[in-house]
Amino acid sequence: MAEMKIVVLALATAGILTSGAAQAALKDRGGGLLYDDVLNVTWLQDANYAKTSGYDADGKMTWAAANTWATNLSYGGYEDWRLAANTPVGANWNYNWANNGNSDRGYNITSPNSELAYMYYVNLGLKGMYSASGVYQPDFGVLGNGNGGQANIGLVNNLQSHIYAVDSYWSGTANALNPNGEAWFFRTYTGAQSHNMGQGDELYAWAVRSGDVAAPIPEPETYAMMLAGLGLLGVAARRRKQKSDA
Repeated sequence: MAEMKIVVLALATAGILTSGAAQAALKDRGGGLLYDDVLNVTWLQDANYAKTSGYDADGKMTWAAANTWATNLSYGGYEDWRLAANTPVGANWNYNWANNGNSDRGYNITSPNSELAYMYYVNLGLKGMYSASGVYQPDFGVLGNGNGGQANIGLVNNLQSHIYAVDSYWSGTANALNPNGEAWFFRTYTGAQSHNMGQGDELYAWAVRSGDVAAPIPEPETYAMMLAGLGLLGVAARRRKQKSDA
């Protein structure tokens, strides 16, 4: 019975560590690729790769051109890139403006249904211009001071954030109310998401793809706990051997 308890403890210890390690969200896979293990998507680390790669002078394109760029992108050995997905937070699209993230328009949208909003609020931990209760927050935005500009935030490079609405990022989702004329977009300057940007306007494009690009590698803590568990199993085995030799 004592040996069984040791074995159970070893297995439980390893399990606790594994579950703890899985709580992390954004992981650097190397080679300019970032993996979100919650949404199970891989982002380009460079949030303005269309410019830095020389594809476009400033990285801003119409919605059709941005979709074409992402669809035809070949990077890291993968060719299934796209613009960020955006689906309703609830059962249907909610076009009412809200500060608490419960609508598809507004601030503080932390739902995984909006990949851009989830990246901004959850992975990068940035603030919107207004809190969930509608209070103005002077430390909003990519720079954390209410100003616009380009910045490296966390693992992300060249994130664009400017004061004009057209200096936002396209999602890959058309506005269902006007699918041939408008599309959903996310303003990294204020942290707001909306639906009515004209598809002929030029916004930034950030490529993402579904799935991981590498087999998950256990973190150092995981190895330590696994070794501890194996050690306990070894103790149990030695005790059983000692009893059998007695």
